[in-house]
Amino acid sequence: MPGGFCCALTQGVLRRSNAPTSARGNLRVTDPDQKDSMKRLEERIEAARRAQDPKPRVDEHYSAANLAWRMVIELVAGLGIGFGIGYGLDILLGTLPIFMVLFTFMGLAAGIKTMLRSAKEIQEEQEAEAASKDERD
Repeated sequence: MPGGFCCALTQGVLRRSNAPTSARGNLRVTDPDQKDSMKRLEERIEAARRAQDPKPRVDEHYSAANLAWRMVIELVAGLGIGFGIGYGLDILLGTLPIFMVLFTFMGLAAGIKTMLRSAKEIQEEQEAEAASKDERD
């Protein structure tokens, strides 16, 4: 307790003590042997706290399911955009199946190309991560 007073509950009565206290309210240790043992105890407590502290979380970039969904979405987006452009051109020009089929295949090709590029980026990241892990070991 600040102010140098400590309160103690003795036989149901609250009494004030003039025992010196530290800023945290603990009694000050004046015996050198007790100081050493308290210091060792504090070190042990601090070591136990550090052992119990949660480790900093290593960011896992993507799980396999996230990667699979990303690639599926890229493929479907390419198909959808190609189909939409082709259908729009067919409606405008009155040539219904030609541009729709052509741009759907072009969208499929674009989606596959995007999927392959994403897979290559992910593979390069994993290889770089593995290389840095090997250097640390």
